[in-house]
Amino acid sequence: MAHNVETMAYAGEVPWHGLGTKVADNLAPLEMRRAAQLDWVVEEQPIKTSEGLLIPDKKALVRSSDNTVLDIVGIHWKPCQNAEAFEFFYDFCKTGGMQMHTAGSLQNGKIVWVLAKVNEKFELFGGDQVDSYLLFSNPHKFGHSINVRFTPIRVVCNNTLTLSLDTKSQNAVKLNHRSEFDADEVKHLMGLANVKFYAYKETAEALGKKNYEEAEVFEYLNDLFPPYSHPDSFIEEAKSRPLQLHELSNPSKRVHELIETSPGHEHRPGSWWNVFNAVTYFTDHERGLNADSRLTSVWYGQSKNLKLKALKKALEYSKA
Repeated sequence: MAHNVETMAYAGEVPWHGLGTKVADNLAPLEMRRAAQLDWVVEEQPIKTSEGLLIPDKKALVRSSDNTVLDIVGIHWKPCQNAEAFEFFYDFCKTGGMQMHTAGSLQNGKIVWVLAKVNEKFELFGGDQVDSYLLFSNPHKFGHSINVRFTPIRVVCNNTLTLSLDTKSQNAVKLNHRSEFDADEVKHLMGLANVKFYAYKETAEALGKKNYEEAEVFEYLNDLFPPYSHPDSFIEEAKSRPLQLHELSNPSKRVHELIETSPGHEHRPGSWWNVFNAVTYFTDHERGLNADSRLTSVWYGQSKNLKLKALKKALEYSKA
């Protein structure tokens, strides 16, 4: 498997990124952890110089299975063990509220994730179904917080959507590593955050009700995927007139093609819902060198941030 995704298992249908090893449906959290080769612990070990001197206020995070050094952190940094992360899902799965879907490790164990399918969904525009998932990200690296967030996935094209409309939106819970992981507290907070999933339906419907103008789409795409460079004279001259398709960057041109051709476009042709989903389809299925890099970027990197911006901008244009 490629270098970003180290190990991975999935149950049910093949996930949108096409990675991982298929396992039986409805696995318990412990069984999924073992299937994803995450049945190891993070050991906290002291750090010494080559002369044997102890380095104060620092410790190494070491993977028990192969002694891989995951990172160097301060002495107050508390790891959340993989077993704790999976145990978080136990009550949900036992009562039928969720099903384990995918799990794995990225970057040689530095990031462990668990994705569970929530038994909640909604349908848009006569058949455009959106399912709810819960993503638990457990980083074993300095500067990264435990993150639990709801992640909608559009079934027709397996696009991973986004709930956040701005930086103040709380569809996620973040916990630092200076205190013990409290699963009960997170469950309470996530119950409040789940309201966002249904608010998202209203957002999608608003995008589906407003048709786009071609000139607006060119501006939108140029903002999301600007050309690498344009002479200053061109930039000044372009301000006085609408952009043309041939002046856009190659990613913009490709997304423009996808607006009325990507899976699910027939549900709301001509709408800003299609424009936004063209961006999400491009980031999830085409952007990047391979599926491995796309997975990392969509959940944790540039593509995640790009989709947040894409949704916010699409809403602005649809309300204009």
